[in-house]
Parts: sequence; structure tokens; C-alpha cells
Amino acid sequence: MSKLRFDAISKSYERQRITIEENGRRSELFGINVFNEERMLQYLTKDALESVRSAIISGSKIDRKIADQVAESMKTWAITMGATHYTHWFQPLTGATAEKHDAFFDLLPDGRALEKFGGGQLVQQEPDASSFPSGGIRNTFEARGYTAWDPTSSAFVYGTTLCIPTIFVSYTGEALDNKAPLLRALNAVDEAATAVAKYFDKNVSKVNATLGWEQEYFLLDKALAVSRPDIVMTGRTLIGNQAAKGQQLDDHYFGVIPDRVLSFMSDLEKECTKLGIPVKTRHNEVAPNQFELAPVFEEANLAVDHNLLLMDVMDKIADKHNFKVLFHEKPFAGINGSGKHNNWSLATDTGVNLLSPGSTPMKNLQFLTFFINTIKAVDTYEELLRASIASASNDHRLGANEAPPAIFSIFVGTQLGNVLDELEGVSQGKLSPEEKTELKLNVVGKIPEILLDNTDRNRTSPFAFTGNKFEMRGVGSKSNCAKPMTVLNTIVAKQLIDFKKEVDALIDKKSLKKDEAVFNILREYIKTSKRIRFDGDGYSREWEKEAERRKLSNNKTTPAALQVLTSKASLDLFRTMKVMSEVEIAARKEVELETYIFQIQIEGRMYNELVYSYIIPAAIAYQNDLIKNVMGLKDIYGAAHKKLTDGQLSIIEQIAEHIVEVKKQSDLMTDARRSANRLKDVNKKAFAYCDSVKPYFDKIRLHCDKLESIMDNNLWPLTKYRELLFQK
Repeated sequence: MSKLRFDAISKSYERQRITIEENGRRSELFGINVFNEERMLQYLTKDALESVRSAIISGSKIDRKIADQVAESMKTWAITMGATHYTHWFQPLTGATAEKHDAFFDLLPDGRALEKFGGGQLVQQEPDASSFPSGGIRNTFEARGYTAWDPTSSAFVYGTTLCIPTIFVSYTGEALDNKAPLLRALNAVDEAATAVAKYFDKNVSKVNATLGWEQEYFLLDKALAVSRPDIVMTGRTLIGNQAAKGQQLDDHYFGVIPDRVLSFMSDLEKECTKLGIPVKTRHNEVAPNQFELAPVFEEANLAVDHNLLLMDVMDKIADKHNFKVLFHEKPFAGINGSGKHNNWSLATDTGVNLLSPGSTPMKNLQFLTFFINTIKAVDTYEELLRASIASASNDHRLGANEAPPAIFSIFVGTQLGNVLDELEGVSQGKLSPEEKTELKLNVVGKIPEILLDNTDRNRTSPFAFTGNKFEMRGVGSKSNCAKPMTVLNTIVAKQLIDFKKEVDALIDKKSLKKDEAVFNILREYIKTSKRIRFDGDGYSREWEKEAERRKLSNNKTTPAALQVLTSKASLDLFRTMKVMSEVEIAARKEVELETYIFQIQIEGRMYNELVYSYIIPAAIAYQNDLIKNVMGLKDIYGAAHKKLTDGQLSIIEQIAEHIVEVKKQSDLMTDARRSANRLKDVNKKAFAYCDSVKPYFDKIRLHCDKLESIMDNNLWPLTKYRELLFQK
């Protein structure tokens, strides 16, 4: 195996940059592979175009005859783009995307061939659902699943395939994917936010949730990545002694992008631009060989689709450039892991960002309304938000001394915090003329000036206000953004509905003016949600104690975090908001727990393979070399050899001790895994893997890494951190 390591290093040194030609402006390339409105104007009739627009804006159904027209036009365009097949592109509960390709091909009764694609094939397909996770929703004899067209996300040509974004439901109608609940949540927040926005502007008829994700990732040379069986099987390094240099000098962060990487990025951006993914920002991240890509903000459903598509495109382009992309949240110990910050806001169809202050006190009151309601929603459902980002891989970041912590809190900054404190002192009931003037001119009116210099200065906050949006930092780099976005939009929708009821009650029953009613309710929300606001160090022990005093959750592991999904409050929330049924929620919890079990199980098996097939044989080989050396010196020098072999004997003993321990811990871990596997209840099994199996991983790693540090470099079988992270 040492030969494989050195062959991989040699290959990586020989790599040459692949030159990418930049043809034309990005604006000219943007969306050329997408059946967007520009294409629809060319290919659809006026009636068909209006029907699709109506479906996108209001969710209305598309008539079958219109669907036939759309399908025919879509097929004609796709064929001109080189497409030979079509697929319903969907998001099963695996966290990735799925597709089954069918050709634009059929036979007539007389045996002649033709290209065929009708409205029925566009609107619905019936892929086999038997092998996708369902959490017990369907029985084996009800294995069918249905994909249904989502017209709000444009179809696109990828390679030679027309991809049609769809939802995925079971034979009995429950959602088997991440898109359907997201669409329901977005519809809920649209209705709730529109109703509240009308307090301030009667012309608002729709509110869209917007999302801007930041995709962090590692790039490794493909040969080096393949030389590590743990990276191949688990996406991360299970063992590996830290290199002498890591990220402590901060010399990689925002540094000059290496040539090979820049070529990869240029190629990636070109392909993304064609697919309508509005990529904009690229840079080196903190850790060696870590990078980030971020797009322009989009409507949340489209942004989620684009992020999933991006990850697939990244894999393909990386392979072309002889790279391997690592999306795992913590592929290397001792340096920063990767996240996918979700920047979220709400925008009206009149062009207003509801989380951005305006030029008048009324616009700023609107801003405060949505700002404070979001804080209140997060305070009420902070544990549910934590559950939405839980996974075995993300546990390495959350609560593991890396931004952000597992405790949910909101950073708003000192200046905005002072504004909230002043609003907290608003009188109950009607406001005096002096108080109205003070609020409008000196508190609410000055918010734009306050925000001018109120940039985010707290990188440890899991949920931070950053000027005109909230940034949810805990989302894992390989996660589907649909899960946290479904929860966030659902809880904000619920909160806005409650807010409107309370405001209307004060207007109707207490005869308060609208502004007075709004101020009164916001004052109460500021008081009751104060515990979630925290501007300090999220890692300090003092904050952990303070968070416990405030009764904030601190679920550091996935099994613990997922328990809230089936709490009465969660079930009531999703049912009331018509986002998920009790069956759908229970299914998701079971799927998430099963996924956690499988991921830890795979890592445990990989540890056994590394220990018995790689580490112990290499250690024994080096130990034998040292023993031969000692015996040779004894033959030459006799009893005098002892002075000359103290060092060798010490290393021989250290190797022996580490071999004993690494075997012992590996065997104990295997026994714990077998015990866990005997458990039938998925909940108990997940906790067993978390509490009884996973703790052995660090113990095994400790002795493996110690062996790496004292062994002959030429005999160590696995590519080292300094080779993986510093080869450009």
C-alpha cells in the first residue's frame, strides 16, 4: 500500500492545469441550457405561456391540453440542444437527487419510429419507489412512487438529458422527498407574510422567501483521494496525524487561488452559468485546500434546486480536472470543516426586502415587524431548527468546538439590541403623542443609520442578522438546504399568523390604531424572546451554563436532536401549517435515524479494515526492521549493544503498546456494534451507535496517529495530511 501512496503523490506532482477558454460574457451564457421564460416566449403559445406563469405565481393547475403544448415545445427545444432523453429530476430522502432517463422515442403501430413526449409524461411519472428510504410510509406491495412536475423550477438540459424538476410522493400520497414539504412551507410563509405586509402596503400580493447559500468544499487531487480508502468509503479521513502546518498562519484564507483550482473554478462557473445557476463569488477558505462558492440570492425553491445541481456539476467538473470534491463537513481533523451558510430573507412582489429598513418610519416599522417575528419564531422553535441540520457528519461541527455551536442563539449586534431594548419599554395600550414622536423619529426612524455600520462581527453565532437577511450557519456542506428551509419558513409563517391575530384583536377590541397595536405586540415579543439573543462567544463555558439557565437546548448529537421532530409541538406545527402530516414527520425521523446508524456503521467497519489490513501490518513490518537492527548490533557488539539500541528498543516497545491498544479498542468497538445491531427499535439503535460505538473511534484514531508519528515514512501505508492538504 505504500507503493499506492507514493504513486499517487507522483501523479499529483505531474498534473498540469487544463486550460479553459472563456467565450463571451457570462450574461450571454446565462441560462442557455434552461427552458426559462425567454425560451417559453419562443416556443409556447400565448395561452400556454400564461398558464405556466399562473402556475408559477399562484400555484394554479395546468390544463392537460396546455400540458401537451408545453411538453411538445419543451421536447422540440431540448432536441435542438442535443437532448436524446428526459427525466423527472427529484429529491428523495437520501439527501441527494435521483433520476430515471427515458428516450424521446416510441414506435407507431406500423413499426415506424418517432420522437415522443406528451403532457402526461411531463406532468407525472411512476418510478419504482421500493429502494428509496420511506420511513415505513409504504409497504413492499405498495412500492410505486409518483413524480409530479414542479413548474416553479425551470426544466434544463444537462448533458443529453432534459431534466424536469419534480416532487416525489408515495402510492398513498405522502411526500417521499424534500421538495414537496418545502413547497408547502413556502406557500405558507407567502400567505402569512403577505397578510402582514398589507399592514404597510396594500399593493403587496405575494411574498417570496429568498435564499443565498454559501457552498464550502475541499479539493484534493484525485489520485491522492483514491489512495485513501477511508475517503473513498466515508468521505473523510478516519485517521491521520495532523501536519506540522495547518491553518494557523491564515495564509490560505482569501489567498491567491492556485492555477489548477482556478481552472476548475472557471470551468465550473461556465457550466453553472449555462444551467442558470447565478454563481458569483469564489475564494480560498480558511483551511488548506478548502474553497467556497456563492451565488446571487434566488427564490428559495429554485435556490435549493440549484445547490443540488451545483454539487453534481462540481463532481463531474472536478473529475475532468483530476480533482476529488469533498463535501463532508469534517474531512480532516485539526482544521476547519465545511458548512453551507443559508442566507434567508423575505421579498415582496413589489420589490421590497422585508428584512431591510427603508427611508421612512413606516418602512422601518415594517422591517421591525418581520425582524422581531423571525426572532420570536426561532426562539419558540430553536430545537426544531437544530434538528433540521442534524447528521452524523455535521455532528463533527455542531457542538464540537467549531463554528457554530449546537446551542441556537441569534446575534443582532449591540446597536440593534439597543433598539429592541428601547422598544421593550413601550407603554401598554395607547401611546402618548410624545412617545409616538420619540419612537418614530429617534428609535424607528434611525434604524438605517444604525445598520450602516452594524455588520456581523460574531462568527460563532448559529443564526445571525447580517444587515438585510438572517444567516443560518449550522447547515452542513453536504446537506440539502430544503430541510432547514422547510422548518424556517414554516415557523416564521406560524409566527406571522399568530402576530396578525394578536394585532387585529387589539385593533378590534381595544380600539388601538394599527401602529399602536403593532408596537404593543412587538414589545411583548421582544420580552418573551430575549433569551435567544446572544452577542458573545458561542464556545465559552460561561455561555453553555448561561444557555442552560435560559433553558435553550444543547443537543450535540443527531439522535438527541431528532427527538423533537415527533414532539406534540412539532406535530401540531406541521399539521396546522399543512406542511407535513404526522405520518410524514415520523417517516422522516426514522429515515434520519437509519441514515445516522448506517453512516456510523460504515465508519466502524472501515476502522476495522484500516486497523487490520493497513495499520497493524505496517507497524509490525517496521517493528521487525527495528528488531533486526537490534539483533544485528548485538551480534557485532555483544553486551555493549545496549547503549546503542536504547532508542530502537524504546520505539519497539511503543509500537507494541499501540498495536495492543489499537487492536483492543477496535475489537471492543466491533462488539459494541454487534450489540447495537441486535436492537430492533431504530431510536434505541441510533443512541447505541452514538453512545456505545462512536466513542471508540477517537480511541482507535489516537493510537493509529501515534503510530504514524513514530514509524518509517516509507512504510506508512496511507497518504498523509501534509500530502493531501498541501499538494496543489
